[in-house]
Amino acid sequence: MKILGIDPGTGICGFGVIEVIPGKQTKMLDAGVISTPARTPLPDRLLDIYESLNEIIGGWKPDVIAIEKLFFTKNITTGISVAEARGVVLLCARQAELPIYEYTPNEIKNAMTGYGSANKKQMQEMVKIHLKLSAIPKPDDAADALAVAIICGILITKNPGRR
Repeated sequence: MKILGIDPGTGICGFGVIEVIPGKQTKMLDAGVISTPARTPLPDRLLDIYESLNEIIGGWKPDVIAIEKLFFTKNITTGISVAEARGVVLLCARQAELPIYEYTPNEIKNAMTGYGSANKKQMQEMVKIHLKLSAIPKPDDAADALAVAIICGILITKNPGRR
């Protein structure tokens, strides 16, 4: 099963594609980011994310999409733009008729490290270990997206009906 993990963002939207074969090593197929220029109007940035994500979906043909749920911190303005980017991701998944799995940051951290308050470095190290990579995937947003995909693969394997 191919899983496309997404770490949503307007300026940088991370993605990671993995292949999960029960009983075998999970394999990273691709990872990277969709970057949009800061001074570009938001509708144009969202269109760029939409078009780029559709290319990724068309190229890799994932079986499911896993996305990080929105987590508001102190900056609600940033949270709103991330929510808009997240909406574009959900639209792309629906148009491609792909199942969508959503996880909170704490669910991802807890499943990856056993600790819901793990820091970014701990998470990245676990991604590297889980995928048997020689280095931590860069940039950070790509590693975060891979973590979302890995957790989805683990949870689907353990409980196929959970969303």
